[in-house]
Amino acid sequence: MLPHWLDPIAGPVLSATQAPSVAELKGEVLREWGSSEVWRLSYGLRSVIVKRGSDTQASEGTAYERFVMPLRLPAPRLVHAVETEGAVLLVLADVGLVNLEQEPTVEGFLAGAELLAEVRSKPVDAASEFTSTHLLDLVRRSPADAELTARLESLAELVDQLHEDAPARVVHGDYVPKNLVTDGTRWTIVDWPLAYVAPHLSDLYTLVRDAVAFGHQPDPIVARYRDAAGTDPALVRRQLTIGGVAFTLRALTWIVEEGRRTVPSSNEWIGSLLTELATITNDLR
Repeated sequence: MLPHWLDPIAGPVLSATQAPSVAELKGEVLREWGSSEVWRLSYGLRSVIVKRGSDTQASEGTAYERFVMPLRLPAPRLVHAVETEGAVLLVLADVGLVNLEQEPTVEGFLAGAELLAEVRSKPVDAASEFTSTHLLDLVRRSPADAELTARLESLAELVDQLHEDAPARVVHGDYVPKNLVTDGTRWTIVDWPLAYVAPHLSDLYTLVRDAVAFGHQPDPIVARYRDAAGTDPALVRRQLTIGGVAFTLRALTWIVEEGRRTVPSSNEWIGSLLTELATITNDLR
């Protein structure tokens, strides 16, 4: 079984795998959502990852052009990209069979913290995409009630201050265990369509959040990032908190505006995300 949309990228796939024909390829579905479909295609020991993204997932090619390639970020090599019928098709190097969600070891989470410090060390020539103006716009579009909305709006000054104290850097936007892949030797960050620029640390927030869910302690992971990045502990705490607000707000607006249609089960996440957002804002009081 192979993806029905393979034809426009069949040539690069055959070249990369050295398969004599499409019929000789073996296909394995890795993800199949309304807006994102990911396959591993292989011939013998050679394999590539092919992706079809629409809606917000269609921006991964742009993320590679803006950030991944010019900054040489630790991401899969882009073999080929093509736009077709409102979607982007990508051929990417296969960087490993195991992700951190499958094997959630503390060593893997610590490696994720170091990898994030590497990403954040790269200066980027772009304006922040999570200013106080962006915050207020996301709040307006979110399903937060009046009390939570008022609390979120009061954070605008803290967001402005963070821009004074920390440089804007690349934010992956979905820095979770399933997007950290290893070949047994090194770790690579996959799935970049949500990447943007901001001074906060929502990526570290989600890494720690999931580490705790798997039973790990958060402090060593934050400390590993802090040591690798050479960053002030108090600043990292503020970046983490604002990052948590950014992550949950962006997730909520995505569900309301797209997720309900492309990933119907995402509607069930709204309640827990609102609770999480309320907890973060309470901590800021």
